[in-house]
Amino acid sequence: MTPSETGRAPAAVGFGARLRWWRERRGLSQLELAGAAETPQRHVSFLESGRAAPSREMILRLAAALDLPLRQQNALFLAAGYAPAWRESDLSAPALARVGGALDYMLAQQEPYPAFVLDRRWNLLRANAAAARLTEFLTGPPPAGAAPPSGPVNLAMALVSPDGLRPFIVNWEEVVLYFLRGVQADAVFDGTPETDALLQQLLAVPGAPALSRVLPPDEAQAPVLAVHFRRDETSLRLFTTIATLGTPHDVTLQEIRIECFFPVDDATARIFQDWAAAGRSS
Repeated sequence: MTPSETGRAPAAVGFGARLRWWRERRGLSQLELAGAAETPQRHVSFLESGRAAPSREMILRLAAALDLPLRQQNALFLAAGYAPAWRESDLSAPALARVGGALDYMLAQQEPYPAFVLDRRWNLLRANAAAARLTEFLTGPPPAGAAPPSGPVNLAMALVSPDGLRPFIVNWEEVVLYFLRGVQADAVFDGTPETDALLQQLLAVPGAPALSRVLPPDEAQAPVLAVHFRRDETSLRLFTTIATLGTPHDVTLQEIRIECFFPVDDATARIFQDWAAAGRSS
């Protein structure tokens, strides 16, 4: 199997093979890529065949033309024998303190409604108190003395798994089908084995709908898809927004998402407001 036939960017191969794989994945001809990068088609052909070596500037121009994530731009630099162009920092690093403070501010401002900070593969990085209250309401408090999770909590698996939030989502099939297509789009865009592996893992969960499944539209459907949580007699209807940092120069920051939940109706809003008030008085 050649790199262009796989679902993720080729590993342990040269610059030319990576460049060709991404060009084909983006549906561009050599002429189209050359025009976008403002270089002759002959030069693109020589780069892909290995007859020419790229400069750092040319890699940046090609990466911009291909709309590559910073992580994959770094992979191109490494394949060409250069050091990575973009750093990858821990979110708690001093260099990211201002951004970390902004994320905390956003989480706090979202109260009394839930908000999460996630990485590109839906691993939980931070959450506000409302998110913790929602999770505890649905799944119950952790058992006394229970050890913390050995790895990051993955909200994608929590959504899809029958051992996670799935039993508490009334319209689970509709929600998860929309979500799986979002993960598929992520895998197409970033080309990493990790995102592709996550997609395959989610699709392999028993009961997960196939990506080809089509749910007919309802003429009376709401303008946004709401997640309908229910436990016992309590129903919560929420829709989400997802924000990203606008001008990241760090791989970690480019891959961050801030997901905020908002109530669809007054009844849901009151429940969250009451939970917040009860937390302040306790």
